[in-house]
Amino acid sequence: MAHTFKNIKVWEKAHRLVLDVYKVTKKFPKDEKYGLTAQLRRSASSVPTNIVEGYKRKSDKDFLHFLNIADSSLEETKYHLLLSLDLKYLNNTEYERLLTLTDEVGKMLFGFQQKLKA
Repeated sequence: MAHTFKNIKVWEKAHRLVLDVYKVTKKFPKDEKYGLTAQLRRSASSVPTNIVEGYKRKSDKDFLHFLNIADSSLEETKYHLLLSLDLKYLNNTEYERLLTLTDEVGKMLFGFQQKLKA
């Protein structure tokens, strides 16, 4: 087990996703500040946050629970990204880049969950 959450590879990738989401949402319309901008940022940041919270739990079962929440938040993030594309807040290049990143995080989360179940 890692000595700090910062050494967990899936956390690193999820943190990168959050940073990228914050960067692209800076250009969203001002009237979305408390709408889609906030929801997208919240769902994206929930992914590494739940990884960190689960990491500090005492059992693998508890950790798995938080990884499941992280995975659910990741799916929510994917929807918010699609909505952002459809509303023309993201261009295709931004959307594809972020979607690729969410897919990578998802695969890493799945692998980490399988490892903890073993």
